[in-house]
Amino acid sequence: MSHRIEFVDLKAQYAALKDRIAARMQAVLDHGQYIMGPEVKELEQGLVAFTGAKHCITVASGTEAILISLMAIDLKPGDEVITTPFTFAATAEMIVLLGGKPVYVDIEPDTCNIDASLIEAMITPRTRAIMPVSLYGQCADMDRIGQIAARHQLFVIEDAAQSFGASFQGRRSCNLSTLACTSFFPSKPLGCYGDGGAIFTSDDRIAQACREIRVHGQSGRYHHTRIGVGGRMDTLQCAVVLAKLERFEWELQRRLAIGGRYDALFDAAGVERVRVRVDRDSVFAQYTVLVDDRTTVQARLQEQGIPTAVHYPKPLHHQPAYASQSGSEGCSQSVRAAARVLSLPMSADLAEADQDRVVRALCS
Repeated sequence: MSHRIEFVDLKAQYAALKDRIAARMQAVLDHGQYIMGPEVKELEQGLVAFTGAKHCITVASGTEAILISLMAIDLKPGDEVITTPFTFAATAEMIVLLGGKPVYVDIEPDTCNIDASLIEAMITPRTRAIMPVSLYGQCADMDRIGQIAARHQLFVIEDAAQSFGASFQGRRSCNLSTLACTSFFPSKPLGCYGDGGAIFTSDDRIAQACREIRVHGQSGRYHHTRIGVGGRMDTLQCAVVLAKLERFEWELQRRLAIGGRYDALFDAAGVERVRVRVDRDSVFAQYTVLVDDRTTVQARLQEQGIPTAVHYPKPLHHQPAYASQSGSEGCSQSVRAAARVLSLPMSADLAEADQDRVVRALCS
């Protein structure tokens, strides 16, 4: 049997960056500032330079980034946030945790991102923000969403956990809205070796609020100006991301090339896939096709040493924890996608021979 292909090849990435990662981590071990050490600020400055956003606030996880962002806009119990049900639970989880109500808008069947044309009809006097999710590495229609938000004086918070490095109309994800949240979970396009995340904004007041909330609401040592959380990203994880950032532009080019090659091969074979719109690109945090009889297809690929994943098998409005928040009706495109999406091996170090194996196995 052929070797097993890695779903996300973190081992090959580490082999390429081993010396840089070791040097970065050793520097932290030497200076001993494990919380809010100099690498935290260095990473924030590097991410500001990369995205073009004015402020970056590193935090403990992508989930924490959403929580702190919602706290920074002062989300109150009963406030509504318009979002998509076709996402990981963290998107709605933080809204509900603060007493807010997620209001679900269905997805575009070709991109699996929130359908911006359906948003305005869902706005009520209780609506406080719109939270589009940049699913699979591609931004939603942030231009149209921003225009809707401006008309109704709403915040836009991009859930960019999967899209760091992607572009929309020539601008980077995380610099397209009032606030943006990303994740450095290990399997993300830019990942650490544990949990980590970041918030981006060009609003000075919101940035200050996020910084204070991140350290238990402190504006100075033991001076608590607001309710906060323990939401810091530790120095060692920042060191890992700094090392990876040195190779990130190369990895983005590789992701675009590998994703484009998958597109061409699957189009030639007549396989349905998630589409990328012409005014944006994708960093392919996942490369996702749509198949019928998914369980059978997964089993066939597994037999040939090809791992797969499903992002996501059940939309949030069908999840027990969130159904009571919204009712479980509607969003038919999300329900259909949840039954058919299948994510395939994808990373910057995926070899063409392995990619060919994946395509052959899926099309056989």
